[in-house]
Amino acid sequence: MSLLINDECINCDVCEPECPNSAITQGDEIYEIDPNLCTECVGHYDEPQCIEVCPVDCILVDPDHEESKEELLKKYEMLESA
Repeated sequence: MSLLINDECINCDVCEPECPNSAITQGDEIYEIDPNLCTECVGHYDEPQCIEVCPVDCILVDPDHEESKEELLKKYEMLESA
């Protein structure tokens, strides 16, 4: 599963630097998460760091990009080898 930032985002800038995969970028209105880069921090941390630091709880599991832990780990390994 990739994560998703919803429209409750206040653009506080705390999530972007926490992402070890650089999956979070500033969008037109709010921050966005690239599902091709998001591993929910699998391979880096036990918990998604963006969720840990978000002051408004606007980061959720993206229902359009469901992945198992194994799939996330494979994505992490692919990103690390690139």
